[in-house]
Order: sequence, then structure tokens, then C-alpha cells
Amino acid sequence: MPRENLTRFAWLSIAAAVCTIALKSGAYLVTGSVGLLSDAAESVVNLVAAFVALIALHVAAKPADAEHQFGHSKAEYFSAAVEGVMIFVAATFIIYSSVQRFLAPEPLEQVGLGLGISVVASALNGAVAFVLMRAGRKHRSITLTADGKHLLTDVWTSAGVVVGVLLVALTGWLRLDPIIAFLVGCNIIWTGWHLVRESVDGLMDAAPSPECQAKIQAIIDEHTTDEVKFHGVRGRVSGHQNHVAMHVLVPGHWTVQQGHDVLEEVEDAFRREFDHITVDTHLEPIEDPRSYDDVPTFVEASPSSAPQPPDAATE
Repeated sequence: MPRENLTRFAWLSIAAAVCTIALKSGAYLVTGSVGLLSDAAESVVNLVAAFVALIALHVAAKPADAEHQFGHSKAEYFSAAVEGVMIFVAATFIIYSSVQRFLAPEPLEQVGLGLGISVVASALNGAVAFVLMRAGRKHRSITLTADGKHLLTDVWTSAGVVVGVLLVALTGWLRLDPIIAFLVGCNIIWTGWHLVRESVDGLMDAAPSPECQAKIQAIIDEHTTDEVKFHGVRGRVSGHQNHVAMHVLVPGHWTVQQGHDVLEEVEDAFRREFDHITVDTHLEPIEDPRSYDDVPTFVEASPSSAPQPPDAATE
């Protein structure tokens, strides 16, 4: 099934980033708060990440070709990795600025106006984050999910900054502003680490989630009979695409047509359960001991119906 082009969500993220950069930069300029400066810096990262996501989604939507015969879905992992690295860069800038301001604190100006602008920017980010995360879950896109999570982190960051700046205005303790900025930097480093780790897992062909593996096992159990067994069942995730491979063991005296019918039935069951999945099946005679020891199995039928080599079955 060809994948829907999701670049419209990246354009939405770009538009939101441009608007929030303008708003948060204005909030910093009217107040002089390094906390609000750190908030604006993170929005710059959002803009760069959104452009990277746009490119990744455009590439990932391409069908398989002669140079990339398994498709382009892994392009999304590069987007998440770049976004994670950009978060680290922004965090370094934020932490450095906060230390400088802590050593040389400065008074804040027009706090009410600056906070009002920041709240508007946060509301915009929150709405876009909700849209992106919902689209990411629906289309199984790590790029949209990562972008949405980053924007949501930005919302919480902005909330913390707003509270911190408000406390500075109420208490007059100027060093509280850089302390808040420092905490913001540490928080987004944590977010960046999770994005990088997730992208590395994807590039390493990580196994499907436990929920996905449970569905795979349920389909295998449903089609396991006295004459049909499964062996060498393996799965991996590549961006939005699931891949599952297995050996299907049937009686050696069956005709090619009988075996083919079983494979088609099993593959159709997987396609009904999963929106985007590639199923690789390999037919083998159930009586041949060589059918059992060539590929390790990581998702298996229930113990009562798991296949055994002929010698083991007769012991």
C-alpha cells in the first residue's frame, strides 16, 4: 500500500516555528529575560527540525526503486537524529547564556507584555503539537511524533519560563531568571537524548513493539494446525513499515497449489491486521529435519503447537 504524503504536517510545523520565533524573540526584546531568550532559541531549533522533517517525509513517501529496493522509510530516522542533535546544540547555547547571566544579573523590563506574548506562542505550539502527535500515531511516523513531542516539550518549557519570569518580577531575585534558563537547557538535553536513541534503534532494525509482536503471534496461532506449523518468525520496524518473515511448514506430499493457498491466507491475515507491512514467507516440508534449524525464531506459536523436528516429535 503506498504511503500517504505527510509533508503538509511538516509545513504546518514550519509555519508554527516561524510564528513562535517572532513572538518569543519579541518577548525577549521587551523584557531582556535570558529565560525567554532560551525559549526563543528552542523555537529556532524547531524551525530547523521542521525543515529536516519536510525533507525526510518527502523522501520516505517515495516508492521503492532500483537503488532502494526496500523503499525509503528509514529516511525518517535521520530526521529524528538531526532533531536530537539540534536540541543538544540549543541546550548548550541556553546553558552558556544562563551561566553568563547568573554571574552578571540584569533587571527585567515590561514583564507583563513579554509574558503575554510568550503565552500566545505557547498556545500556538501546543495546538500544533497535538495535531502532529495525533498524525504521527495515525500514520506511524517517527518524524511527526518526534516533532510533536519536541513542540510539547517546548510548551512545558515555556510554562516553566513564564512562571520563573513572573517570580522574578514578584520577588526581585534576578538570579532566578538564569536558573530557570539552566533548568530549561537540562530538560531539552533529556528530550534530545531520547530522540537520538529512538532513531538509532530504528536504524539498527529494532524489533516490533510488544503489542505488535502479540498480534503477530495471535495470527500465527490462529493459522497453526496439525498440518501447518511456523518456524523462523522474525520481525523488524523500518519507519512506518513493519516487516515480518517466517517459514511455513506443511506436509511434503502437498501440491504447490495447496502450499501457495496457505501462504496467501497467512499473508492476507497480516495485511488485514497491519496497515503497512511486508510479509516474507518460505514454504518447507514439515517432515524434513533441515526445516527446523536454519533460522532462529523470536516470535513463536504457542508451546502446545510449536513445531518440532521429526526425531524430537517421536521421542
